[in-house]
Amino acid sequence: MIEQIFNQLEQQYNPTAVEQSASIYFSIGDTKKTVFITPEGCRVEAGRTLENADCVCKTSADFFLQVWNQNYRPGLKDFLSGAIKSNNPSILQSFLAACGKG
Repeated sequence: MIEQIFNQLEQQYNPTAVEQSASIYFSIGDTKKTVFITPEGCRVEAGRTLENADCVCKTSADFFLQVWNQNYRPGLKDFLSGAIKSNNPSILQSFLAACGKG
């Protein structure tokens, strides 16, 4: 299911929702992806393809699917509890908005 989401990401991405380019490294259970978002489009690469992504997002597959499929919006308690870990939540918000999830 997670792989399928990333495989369809480039097609459902809305570049007009992003003002600045960013790189995001996702570690979702066993799935590792690097995603590049720009005002022109989106590109997904398998694995960690950058040493230092602008944003790192680590979470469980269950939590990611809750955000993606049930439109759950992570809040402060999710970050404080460790359900989701990120060094730049604002980039995650931009990513979700550009994917129709924000």
